[in-house]
Amino acid sequence: MEKIKIRLGGVPEHFNLPIHLAKERGEFSSRGVDLEWTDFGGGTGQMTKALRDNEVDACILLTEGMIADIVKGNPSKIISEYVTTPLTWGIHTSVNNDLMNYRDIFDKQYAISRFGSGSHLMAIVDADSKGHKLGKDQFTIIKNIDGALPSLESLETDVFYWEKYTTKPLVDKGVLRRVGEYNTPWPCFVIAATDRILKEHPDSVIRMLRTIHDACDKFMHDDSVIKQVSERYGQQLKDAERWYNSTEWAIHGWVSEKMMRSVIYHLQTAEIIGENDAIPELVWKR
Repeated sequence: MEKIKIRLGGVPEHFNLPIHLAKERGEFSSRGVDLEWTDFGGGTGQMTKALRDNEVDACILLTEGMIADIVKGNPSKIISEYVTTPLTWGIHTSVNNDLMNYRDIFDKQYAISRFGSGSHLMAIVDADSKGHKLGKDQFTIIKNIDGALPSLESLETDVFYWEKYTTKPLVDKGVLRRVGEYNTPWPCFVIAATDRILKEHPDSVIRMLRTIHDACDKFMHDDSVIKQVSERYGQQLKDAERWYNSTEWAIHGWVSEKMMRSVIYHLQTAEIIGENDAIPELVWKR
């Protein structure tokens, strides 16, 4: 069997540990997939661009960001859900900032990794759900968490949405203050692949997916991985344990149509996509 290279990208966060462990165990290779992994510290907005620019073949990224970008013309499809539980966004400010209360954030300056990223979209969706509209001039692009910290510290920006457990070590150290939380009203991560790889190597994509699903199944049945999460990602053991026991991964490729409609509704309500935008085929039909 010819081994096909698939370039897969994702955030350098604990959610993707099942894939790294499977790669280390040689499970992709044994199924004829040469998996090349790339970390994207800039998150979903950076990955949708990488898919468009043919820098990767597939990515694990935020559901709402991928759907919005396919509607805007990204030549890719969602091929599976990945994490089926919601994402808990921590809403942060600098410890130097006078901002103390979640209800006071909506007229402030937001640090976002880039337009179209989760830190951008979720701020809009959250504000919209509370009856507030954020203006484009309220957003400052900081690229990633490393760019967010000096921006928040200098008070150039006031508010930063990022995954709660990834940022918790910074909260524990007294660098950031968490003023609130927001849970996505849908499964948080999907796997998407370019139309090109789906056309040229569909069987290899299916083998990659089966390996990922098997790895996630194994991960969820082995709580010894909690210690690995803690050690590899610099988290306190009790935080890793809490995260592990509130997270569920997909073990098959089914994508809920109701979930997709819910995301589209929220994206339209928050004016991230237009009410009259044509909704193309979002999910890969095997």
